[in-house]
Parts: sequence; structure tokens; C-alpha cells
Amino acid sequence: MQLLGLLGMLLLIHTAAAAAAGGGGGCEFGEFPYSSTGIVCRLTKPAALLLNQETAKVIQAAFRSAKFPNITGERSMRLLGKVAYELTNIQVDQLSLEQSEVELREQQAVHIALTNVSASFRGTLTYGYAAAWLLRLFHSVDFEIESSIDLQINIDLMCQRDQVAADASGCSLTFHKLTLHLQGDKEPGWLKQLFTDFISFTLKFVLKREVCTEINSLAQMLANFVHDLAANFVQDQGIGLDISLAAAPLVTATYVESYHKGSVWYLNHSAALRGSVFSPRLLPASRMIYFWFSEQVLSSLASAAFMDRRLAGTIPGHKLQELFAAEESEAQRRAVQMIFQGTPYNDSVAKIWSLAHPHISLQPEGTVVRSLVAVELSIFPAGEQPRMVLYMEKEITVTIQAAYAEKKLLLHPSDPRVEFKVFHCTADPSGSEPSLRDFLQVLISRVGIPEVTSRFAEALTSLMNSKGLHLFEITNPEIITRQGYVLVQLDFSFPNHLLLDFLEKKF
Repeated sequence: MQLLGLLGMLLLIHTAAAAAAGGGGGCEFGEFPYSSTGIVCRLTKPAALLLNQETAKVIQAAFRSAKFPNITGERSMRLLGKVAYELTNIQVDQLSLEQSEVELREQQAVHIALTNVSASFRGTLTYGYAAAWLLRLFHSVDFEIESSIDLQINIDLMCQRDQVAADASGCSLTFHKLTLHLQGDKEPGWLKQLFTDFISFTLKFVLKREVCTEINSLAQMLANFVHDLAANFVQDQGIGLDISLAAAPLVTATYVESYHKGSVWYLNHSAALRGSVFSPRLLPASRMIYFWFSEQVLSSLASAAFMDRRLAGTIPGHKLQELFAAEESEAQRRAVQMIFQGTPYNDSVAKIWSLAHPHISLQPEGTVVRSLVAVELSIFPAGEQPRMVLYMEKEITVTIQAAYAEKKLLLHPSDPRVEFKVFHCTADPSGSEPSLRDFLQVLISRVGIPEVTSRFAEALTSLMNSKGLHLFEITNPEIITRQGYVLVQLDFSFPNHLLLDFLEKKF
């Protein structure tokens, strides 16, 4: 279960990046790329519409960060001779977007159309003119340009360096209005008309070139930013997931889909996944976003956690008292007296650890976990050396159903089965008290397994929140297990903090 929440956060962002990025390929994939696919992300049209609401912020940033060069030129005029001009210090003054629409185009791109973009630019106009009988004279005035623009952006999805990349070079601006105002309108009308006429064409070309260049640059930077963020979300110290692409991203009329290798690396060593059961028909398209995970991903994560000695913990004495109290009976009292030998609960501690790689199997009933676990109970009598009073090795099989609610990962164990492999109690070295073993078996099934599972859920929730999952507004998430894979489906609100973080880093 290590990945269910942690990947939810990562893939929500990474798939959103794919939708914002755009559909071709620049990487080499095998004949059957799905066979090495461990993770699939599907972002549907409703999610794209939601993300499009944030388009204005990125477009505004693109306009404001565009670097407009000086515009120079000259023109011969009757009586005046040559009129030379230069527009300098051009910058965006005001910008507003009236409407933005997004369309997913089959096998092509994400198409964004922005209509009635009102933008005003300010700068300085320097001009001069000379007739045969006059000296060349130069004047400088401040100017303002009012414009109304329609903006069309085709963003192609592609693969570069095994990750989703954005190509937004398919960008065009259509001007419905371009009006030049000179400072205070004090200049003669003919002069204003003159400059409006022969500066207009050059100005439109420069604005289109610089704004579209900046939009393409921002799209590429956003894709890289999100990839780096996602990669960080799925690693913790020496364990991580390879989210490089296993196949070229796909755009259809109803969803954007990306395919990731999902192999687990531990201390920089990893093994590729093979024999994936993924098929596009396994994913529906009614929710905003879907994450598909192969059973191999979960199994590899569990193995990496075991090798990193993370599948271990302790239960202090006061918590042991709560657990034993949950089975209050005469048998319990006799068992406790035999085990603890009169030592208070607070003077004890239990250690629990996994002895072998856990076995993970995904079934319709849930995630079936089989693990060989050791338990060691020690007491610390006052004035005496600590001593071990109970040691057990047992194979535990339990089915776990996962859920996410109120920003917490919840793990619900069911159908537990406990089989003792080794059992040693110092108070009963001969094993003549089978009731002691029977009692502990019941205690482990009813209380011990839920306690350990709850601790795992808390630890995973803490890990995911340290990566920022709690900042997302996730609606009605469902974690559905099937034969060989798990499907996570949910709706969401756009995490504005991520876009703001990106824009702050950029500017």
C-alpha cells in the first residue's frame, strides 16, 4: 500500500502537466510498449476544462514576461523627406481575457482558443524628418497601443528524454484592433495617422513573435517544473519510482493519457517491469482523473521498504496495556500474568519486524498481503537487567482495502490468518500451555493487525502530506482493486499553490 496515496499526488500533477503540454513522440519505444507500463494516468475532458480556467494566469505571465525589442524604420514622405522612427521600452500595461476554450483533438494536440484578449502597451516613440531645405529634427513622445487580439494555441504532446514535453510553437495571434495613441494626443492628426499606418504591420509581427515565443518557453518550463515536482513526490530518501515514459502520450477527443514505467529504484538500483496487464479498456472516462497501477509496482515498493528496514516498529508498554485490555477475560488475565510475570506494562516494549519480502497480490476483494513477521516482547524489571519474555515468528495473511478521506489514508484489514512458525515464552518453555498460544493468536488477529495497519496508514499519510498532498482538494476518491492492478479515480479542484509556486520561480 506504499504507493496509493503517494502516487495520487504525483500523478495528479504529472498528468495535468501532460494535458497542458500537448501528442507526438521523440523517444524510442518497443513494439509492445504497454508491456513495460507500470503506471498510467488518464485526465479527462472535464479536468481539462477545469485546468483551462487557470490559462489566463499563464497567458498573462507570458505577455508580461515577453521581451519586446526596439522597433525601428523609416519611410519617404512628400515634402517631409524621410521620416525615421524608433519605438523603445515597449511593455505590457494592462491585460484582460474575456473567454478561453480548450479542445482535445484526436491524435493531435490540446487546442486552446482565447478570444477578445485586450492588451495595452506603453513605450516611447522617437521620430525625425527632414526636407531638402530643413535640418533633421527628432522628437520623443510617450505612446500607448490599445489592441484586441484572438489567440490560438496548439500544444503538442511529445516525448523528450523519456518524459512528457510541450511544444506550443503552434501559436497565432489575430488582431481585431490596434490603435496608437501619442502622448496626450497633442501631436498633429496627420502624424498620428502616419505612424499608425506604417508601424502597424511591423508591430503586429513583433508582438506575435515575442508573445508566442514566450508562451512556448513557458509551456516547456511548466512541463519540466511539473516533472521535477512529480519525481520528487515519488521518492523518499533511498526509495523512488521511475516515472519516465513507457509509451508516447495519447490525446483523444475525451481524454489525455500518459504511460509511465513505474519501476521502483532502491539506492539507485532498479529492475524494469515486464508483462504488464494494462489495456486502455480498463480505464473509464467519467471522472476527472484516473491512475492505474500494476501489481508489480506495489510489490516492488514493499520489497524496497523491507530492504530499507522500514517494515519494523515498536509498541511501548502503555499501548500494550490498551491492546491487552481490548480482550478482557479470565484467559487474558492468566496469559498476561504468565507473560509479564508481575512486571508493570510500562516496564515493557514489543518489537515487530518483517523477516522476509512481503508478498503482494491485488484481487477484487482488496490487496492481499502475506508476510513472515517476528515479535519480541521484553520487560525491564526495576533494578534488573532487561530480558526477553516472548518471541514469535508467524506468517500473517490479511486483505487490506484502502480509502482516502478527510486528507487521510485509511487502511481496513479483513480476513486475517495467523500461522505460528516459532513460538517461545520463557514462562512456558515446554509449550504446555496451548491456551496461551490460542489467546495470542486471537489477540493478534483482532487487535494486533488493526493496530499495525493503522500505524502504517498514519505513517504513509504523514509522508504524503510532507510532499504536499494535503494541499489538494480531492473529491470522492475511490481506490478499486482488480486482478493484478489497482485503479484510483477522483475529481479535484485546481491546486492554485502549484501554479503560483511555478510563476514565482519563473519570475
